[in-house]
Amino acid sequence: MKPESPINALPPLIIVLTLLIVGIEAVFQLANQGIVGGPRGVGWRISAIEQYGFSSAVLDRVLINNDYSFDMLRRFVTYPFINGQLTQVAFCAALTLALGKFTAEYYGSLKVLALYLVSSICGAIVFGLIVESRVPLYGGFTPVYGLIGAYTYALWLRLGKAGENQLLAFRLIGFLLLIQLIFGLFFGTGSQWIAELVGFATGFILSTVLAPGGWASLLKRIRQRS
Repeated sequence: MKPESPINALPPLIIVLTLLIVGIEAVFQLANQGIVGGPRGVGWRISAIEQYGFSSAVLDRVLINNDYSFDMLRRFVTYPFINGQLTQVAFCAALTLALGKFTAEYYGSLKVLALYLVSSICGAIVFGLIVESRVPLYGGFTPVYGLIGAYTYALWLRLGKAGENQLLAFRLIGFLLLIQLIFGLFFGTGSQWIAELVGFATGFILSTVLAPGGWASLLKRIRQRS
């Protein structure tokens, strides 16, 4: 019997998301080496952040100036694909593959796509409301934290059915936050953690409806309380 390829086992959506993350970074790396883009290639990453990144200024343009142009609205979902460094790309790609495979198999690919996009959007909105400066928001961790939220909820349900301590479902997010805290103590940290935590909360809350039987369960609880 021919062994199943681990790549073929991945849902197509997760492969596409990962290729976008890795592929865009590959272009930046080639540009930095002067292989593509010529002398201007060195500035491609900065240019991409300016054109596809998010900031509070973008939110102001949308909410205050009523600028609903494609250039403004696309930034709510394009900033996760522009990363700042190679290590960030490696972590984002690895977590997207691992968590994406599980969540896509559990929730379904279309629901995971919704989780990914809504987590990105909600993270950007809260970031824009809280962070007053023009510091840009970019990098794939916000929707990845959304996938972590979906994974946590699925594990929370499974632990509950097994009669085990459901708080154990939060070990992954706790571990990641601890690593982030330690990293911040040594190297400093920006404001992007705000978007990441909102991404996690969005993924977890949205999963209560998107999980198998989640909508029916929610309606049942509403009827019981009414």
